[in-house]
Amino acid sequence: MSEDSGKRGLRAFVDWVENGPDWDDEAGVHEGGAGGHGGENGGHGAADTVYGAADTVHASGQAVKRNTKRTMGRRFAEFTEEHALRVFGRVYRAVAQIVCLAGMAVLLMMVTHLPAFGSADNPANNEVVGRYLEKGLSETGAVNTVAGIILDYRAFDTFGESVVLFLAAVSVIALLRLKTESGYSGKEDRSGGTEHEEDEERDIILEQVARLLVPFILMFGVYVVLNGHLSPGGGFSGGTVMGAGLILYANAFGHRRIHRFFSFKIFTVMSSSALMVYALSKGYSFFMGANHLESGIPLGRPGNIFSAGLILPLDICVGLVVAGTMYCFYSLFREGEV
Repeated sequence: MSEDSGKRGLRAFVDWVENGPDWDDEAGVHEGGAGGHGGENGGHGAADTVYGAADTVHASGQAVKRNTKRTMGRRFAEFTEEHALRVFGRVYRAVAQIVCLAGMAVLLMMVTHLPAFGSADNPANNEVVGRYLEKGLSETGAVNTVAGIILDYRAFDTFGESVVLFLAAVSVIALLRLKTESGYSGKEDRSGGTEHEEDEERDIILEQVARLLVPFILMFGVYVVLNGHLSPGGGFSGGTVMGAGLILYANAFGHRRIHRFFSFKIFTVMSSSALMVYALSKGYSFFMGANHLESGIPLGRPGNIFSAGLILPLDICVGLVVAGTMYCFYSLFREGEV
């Protein structure tokens, strides 16, 4: 018997052990063997039949294995698609809880090392407050001590708050725009459509009142911003007043009309420019002060409008960001866009 024939016979035997006997093939083998007793040619024919059957069985076994692998792969993919999101959600919640608990533990440990509230040895009672009250006017030039604190001593805290407002507005706008591209196109009207209709009914009384009040509201907001270093007020208060004026104008005259002078593009350019001016100017001031160098920024005469160094332009930057953010949030939740 040749080497190939031996290998085929061995494969047939192994397949017979693993998969069981094939009675049809065995019957064919016995019949071939019975016929082969008549002569030598008959014996060779029976052997060829056995080897051919073994090859067929082996090929069938390989096909079954391939089909099994494909089926397992398909079922695994289906399982992954069905349960991956669920598993990810569970893992995400577990990790989030662990991170939150770890953060709480760190904060609690830090609190235990803080000085007692109201203690005479507390640096906040002895150094910080005293420094702000005693040298605030000479160091910042601001008659309003609060403005000197938030826009000079702690100017980067105020910068971070302004950035948070701007990013919040831009993020909401981006999410709503994605929703619009996926099929949502704004506020649904009463008939069930999605077209942006101008105000359903014009309110003549509101228009006349707004025509009278809006200019004064905006002027008062500008006044509060420009006098923030001289009296209570500043960028946050004045920006809120100006934002309220824009909201009143939009309610009285409609969303499209305010688009003529205040749109999303104008908001992004205005706010990003204001934040950039804020960061560069105060970054320069802090860099020069940290290196004990003269910044060259005059403090002016306390009490004058052009005094307090950078506090006045920083108030203007904050006021622009706050006013734009207020109107943007109102417009987003009322109209679905800016």
